[in-house]
Amino acid sequence: MGVMGFERSGVGFKNLKICAQIYVGFLLICLARFSVGLTNPSDVAAINSLYTAMGNPVLPGWVASGGDPCAEAWQGVQCNGSNILSIVLNAANLGGELGDNLAMFSSIKAIDLSNNHIGGSIPSNLPATMQNFFLSANQFSGSIPDSLSTLILLTDMSLNDNHLSGQIPDAFEALTGLINLDLSNNNLSGHLPSSMENLSRLTTLRLQANQLSGTLDVLQDLPLRDLNVENNLFSGPIPVKMLNIPNFRKDGNPFNSTIAPLPPPTSPLSPTRAPPPSGTPPSGWVPPSGQAPGKRADGPSAAEGSGTEGKKKFLTTKRVVWISIAVVISFIVLVLVCLLLIPKCTRRREEADEIFKRHQVGAYRGNREHPGDEGSLPTNHMDKVSQEVNTRPKDDVWAGTRRMGAIPKLWNEQEKNVQRMGTEPKLHEHEIEMMLTPPPPPPPPAPPADIPRAKPSARTPKLSSSARSFTIATLQQYTNSFSQESLIGGGMLGSVYRAELPDGKVLAVKKLDKRALSQQNDVDFIELVNNIDRIRHAHVVELVGYCAEHGQRLLIYEYCSNGSLQDALHSDDDFKKKLSWNTRIHMALGAARALEYLHEVCHPPVVHRNFKAANVLLDEELNVHVSDCGLAPLISSGSVSQLSGQILTAYGYGAPEFESGIYTSQSDVYSFGVVMLELLTGRKSHDKTRSRVEQFLVRWAIPQLHDIDALSRMVDPSLDGQYPAKSLSHFADIISRCVQSEPEFRPPMSEVVQDLLDMIRREGPSNESIGAKFMS
Repeated sequence: MGVMGFERSGVGFKNLKICAQIYVGFLLICLARFSVGLTNPSDVAAINSLYTAMGNPVLPGWVASGGDPCAEAWQGVQCNGSNILSIVLNAANLGGELGDNLAMFSSIKAIDLSNNHIGGSIPSNLPATMQNFFLSANQFSGSIPDSLSTLILLTDMSLNDNHLSGQIPDAFEALTGLINLDLSNNNLSGHLPSSMENLSRLTTLRLQANQLSGTLDVLQDLPLRDLNVENNLFSGPIPVKMLNIPNFRKDGNPFNSTIAPLPPPTSPLSPTRAPPPSGTPPSGWVPPSGQAPGKRADGPSAAEGSGTEGKKKFLTTKRVVWISIAVVISFIVLVLVCLLLIPKCTRRREEADEIFKRHQVGAYRGNREHPGDEGSLPTNHMDKVSQEVNTRPKDDVWAGTRRMGAIPKLWNEQEKNVQRMGTEPKLHEHEIEMMLTPPPPPPPPAPPADIPRAKPSARTPKLSSSARSFTIATLQQYTNSFSQESLIGGGMLGSVYRAELPDGKVLAVKKLDKRALSQQNDVDFIELVNNIDRIRHAHVVELVGYCAEHGQRLLIYEYCSNGSLQDALHSDDDFKKKLSWNTRIHMALGAARALEYLHEVCHPPVVHRNFKAANVLLDEELNVHVSDCGLAPLISSGSVSQLSGQILTAYGYGAPEFESGIYTSQSDVYSFGVVMLELLTGRKSHDKTRSRVEQFLVRWAIPQLHDIDALSRMVDPSLDGQYPAKSLSHFADIISRCVQSEPEFRPPMSEVVQDLLDMIRREGPSNESIGAKFMS
């Protein structure tokens, strides 16, 4: 029995062991399946379908069947846990179509496939969770699907620069969160849908270069700040409310040039108006008692027809009576006005003629024959501006600003429009004004002096100096006729030349490209100069002067002898070795201080819009000076797509939202984070010479910033390990927060400055030199 019991117990133990092994094996299989299949199966199916529909392009990580986008970090795919949140493949040379399974994505918020060659139609099955939908600059055709109405979370959508046709669907009733919409450069036609009036948060709407018609009435109550409807077929009067939109472009439409007030409901209609078609009530018509408003008499009986004729006859008689009364009253008023004004006009005729002659001599002869005579007007507004700038006192900052021709912010709109058109008052307008104004005024001064001057705001800091006017001739002399030897840089807005003055002082001359000035006249440019001159900070490149002659526009800045951070990090290996870890923190803090000043101290705030390593200049002591501040107005709507392409495909500094035309101070924060990444890694923001996975610095670096081992491998090899590990980790944390894909999650620059200062304090003596300089 003992042996039998032992054998039985042995068999039982063996069975138990086998069961345990089977259980462990099953558990391992489950764990393996879980680790491999991190991504939501529905999202995997959706992205596989999308990949197949696009023709299986070469994209790192992407496969046509199965795979794990979130665990394997497919290019352009961002996840939150097991759910795909966004797909961003801008300018990736993609083709094919989108397929019909986008709605299978369970939680996706953003799809950005702009600047590719994708064709076909926009799918009708779209994911209801989508917030950002960007398909601009592709080959899409067909119409915009009605299923757009299901995207109730949508905030930004760009379908511009495609081949879309048909009407804009009436699908906006529930899209109350939509902020930016771009449908420009398509073949859309028909009227604007009535549901557009529900877009209560819409601030940017671009519809230019389509065949849209009808009126703009449905847009008049929207909070629009940027509206472009150029080159369409819109007609009718422009609603008065829309004339207050800050950036409203409407050329190329058959709008009514004048807006006539509508007659009161009970006022008689004009006798010259053609009678309305039978059965159709005329505009402004009030139905007789007993008939419902708007009711038509289609197919009346004989009795009803007789009654209708009687009513029409009654209305015609009443119309004639009212017209007669109006004519009599008008005649009486006209006679009274003539009796009152004729004696005064007779007494003043001689004086008015004499004033007119004096004005004519001053305006047309004085400038040519006697430029010093009282009352003479300069023939060229910019010449006058240049003369006054050269003679203004250095210490009279606001007076110097006014003499420079700057336009105060408090002009009334009529005068501002006249100046922006680049026109001066015509002679006959002065004559009429003088003849009707008692007593005779003295001859008017030059137009710039006529404009009311706004007192400087108490919130605006006073300038320490004013910009100086240069001539083309002197700048040619200083730059050796803008020779290639003097060229020190270039960018989207123009080229920069080294200029050496006779006294040995060196300046940098930025010769603005004509494309950047396509929408700027002389007054706009002087106003731009004045606004740039107000930006004064230790870490911002100082404006020294300007030139506006012969259609040329140039800005003259202080010269930074050590070039740009772009050159220091990526062009000169020997110089790069001088950039110690402390020096790099010093540079990051200086640049952060500059952006903090622009965003949070300037009134009004200034968004840089083109912040990059090439615009971070270094002086002899490697102090940072940020350039191109205040030049955002030169980035016109016409060049936004060009700038977007440059930043995203050539430099890699652009925040995700910039592709849809949105750019705020938080977009500057993103660009600042990219510059910090360059300081950390020594790599370019976009480097085509590297493997596809490593070309875009942000995409490559973000997954590694919180892995201490990976982070240490990312550090610029030229630092040779000479950096504190804690400092490196803190630096990476700041970068990670700055380059968040959602703008609202990025910190303000004042917080970034404080984080850098806190990092310096924590590191103690190793950063003592930096701390002493920037703690104050």
